[in-house]
Amino acid sequence: MHDLQKGTLMQRVFKYWLAIAALVTAGAVAACSGGSGAIPGGPNLSTQSNGMQPAITAMSAGRVHPGPAVAVCGAVANRFARCHAWRRTDIGNVGDFVQPMKRHTPPPSPTPTPSSSPRPTPTPGNCPNPSISGYQPCDLQTAYQLPSSTAGSGQTVGIVDAYDDPNAESDMGVYRSTFGLPACTTANGCFRKVNENGVQGSYPRNNTGWAQEISLDLDMASAICPNCHILLVEGSSSSFADLAASENTAVSLGANVVSNSYGGNESSTTVSTYGPDYNHSGVTITASSGDNGFSSTAQFPADLNSVVGVGGTSLTSTSGPVESAWSGAGSGCSGVSNALTAQPSWQTALANITSVCSRRAYADVSAVADPNTGVAVYDTDGASGWLEFGGTSVASPIIASVYALAGNASTSGPSFPYSHTSSLNDVTTGSNGSCGTDLCNATTGWDGPTGLGTPHGTGSF
Repeated sequence: MHDLQKGTLMQRVFKYWLAIAALVTAGAVAACSGGSGAIPGGPNLSTQSNGMQPAITAMSAGRVHPGPAVAVCGAVANRFARCHAWRRTDIGNVGDFVQPMKRHTPPPSPTPTPSSSPRPTPTPGNCPNPSISGYQPCDLQTAYQLPSSTAGSGQTVGIVDAYDDPNAESDMGVYRSTFGLPACTTANGCFRKVNENGVQGSYPRNNTGWAQEISLDLDMASAICPNCHILLVEGSSSSFADLAASENTAVSLGANVVSNSYGGNESSTTVSTYGPDYNHSGVTITASSGDNGFSSTAQFPADLNSVVGVGGTSLTSTSGPVESAWSGAGSGCSGVSNALTAQPSWQTALANITSVCSRRAYADVSAVADPNTGVAVYDTDGASGWLEFGGTSVASPIIASVYALAGNASTSGPSFPYSHTSSLNDVTTGSNGSCGTDLCNATTGWDGPTGLGTPHGTGSF
């Protein structure tokens, strides 16, 4: 047994040094590239969507900087979903059990890099906290001009995910206390965690990848709407049968808005069987648009006209803000003939859409999603604590929580931003593919990767 343990330890040490060597080699290759051939997904610091010169506060401070990332959830079979979270591999540590599906490589300099000087120990209640990488609550609230400290009381943000995160409440508690947000616990009635049947204390099996997704979702809801109650519903698996059941449970337990940071390939069977579970009068439902860029096969449930499809941006400055379309943000046009994927009336008036899609097109709106301009998240289920994430998994709970801040989730839904565009930041640069149309190229007004734009206050929600 001693020899076996020693061998396992040596294998892990060897893996560790191989990973370090790979990162050093990647950095050397990037340095020799002379700044050409930037990898898609990196922030474009020369692009300002609003014409302002960037004031890159978090980036210049070294808290936000490009780096390699992996997709947290791997490929799945039909009628199953994969989460859309991307974790930075240069920030924090996770166990060997995390199996990345693919990688983003950071773009070459001259983007800002972290300071080499030692960072101070985190001080509770400090935001921004210079010892923690990634955008923090105060950064996101500033970027999107949100009334997070005064709005949201009486609203409940539902979070639907698969499997169990046993540390969900405690990890969220560390995140909130670190950044001076009010406590949200089971004891004070702010937080509630149930299984897909609505039962507390009888949870599905643990899955560390989906646990990272859960931590990400809870932290983004906390960052945007710290006065909201949070309801976490854990599906027994990542099948749409279990996730759809969880959706209904979230609604039945009083969620005003429900966020879904996952998706799977669209099919007529999936839409007809599970689509109705994402269509609830009086409740706004958001869904991440995907993380593979434009696809000719739409993503369910973002393809539904009853759902707010949430795209993604690269947020290179919170001043303005300065954003461009993230190359990984999902977008598409439904290929299924169904009432829930028909082109809704609020899209038929937009030539950007009708000229390229005869059915439901997405995204509707967007928020930060590029892992190179990622957000801070706290997770200890097989992880070291402070991590950094991207993906439209970041954007969906942000947008859901903005709806909660607005207090109109019972009457607004996906159509509301289309008739209230004045409180959106129109993102006009960047792309997520080579389709040659507005389905994958950011432009004035609606486009696939970013929809109508990102929040500028709550007036469009």
